[in-house]
Amino acid sequence: MHYQQPSQVQAVVLDWAGTVVDFGSFAPTQIFVEAFAEFGVAVSLEEARGPMGMGKWDHIRTLCNQPQIAERYRAVFNRLPTDEDVTALYERFMPLQIEKIALHSALIPGALDAIAALREQGLKIGSCSGYPAVVMEKVVDLASQNGYVADHVVATDDVPNGRPYPAQALANVIALGISDVAACVKVDDTWPGILEGRSAGMWTVALTCSGNALGLTYDQYKALSSDKLAEERSRIIKMFEGSRPHYLIDTIIELPAVIEQINARLARGETPQG
Repeated sequence: MHYQQPSQVQAVVLDWAGTVVDFGSFAPTQIFVEAFAEFGVAVSLEEARGPMGMGKWDHIRTLCNQPQIAERYRAVFNRLPTDEDVTALYERFMPLQIEKIALHSALIPGALDAIAALREQGLKIGSCSGYPAVVMEKVVDLASQNGYVADHVVATDDVPNGRPYPAQALANVIALGISDVAACVKVDDTWPGILEGRSAGMWTVALTCSGNALGLTYDQYKALSSDKLAEERSRIIKMFEGSRPHYLIDTIIELPAVIEQINARLARGETPQG
């Protein structure tokens, strides 16, 4: 037997918040701010966005490791935050997240059309998120009510290690019956999500404007001047440099065109790791 490289894409693995739903990725970030506030510790929305894409416990731990936030915590509790403190914050974060997830559940404009175009090409639609399963259950239900149903969903606590590890992306490969990771495309609005896809051996597409990096509502995004949008794109592209996405696009609406480009590269014998 000889290895036969795939000649076309078989599946895309889509992130959720900032990719398919919740333009600007407000659902997770705003709740981090509120959870810390209930402990008397101020965290700005910009600070909360920093580790976005990680599992939520790891996200809180990363925030607590930031010197300025650690010092605010010390000022309230006379100690630096321990793992037990992180767990306490996480346990407050979770019910807040479940309670308020519906406030930010709208599909990103153009997402349904883009996904329909991918399905017409025979692609399977996998998905994964930094949300744990208890939150994903509600996210999936709300998306279904709005017309989006993925073929498979992997929550961050469904695997031993969440992003930037490749486990969630690879769990989709197994569940969807994909023959080769080189036939998969990971789409995400955060650097941990792009590293996840890279580590899984997939093509990767980073979203510059619909998610956490820009952090604006759809209306705010559309209201940006061309010069300001170009400035923001340049800033965000630099943010993604270390994770080395293969493609950068504004929103998921541009994804079908990227899949055509990847299919052409596969047909020429190129691979994601090449």
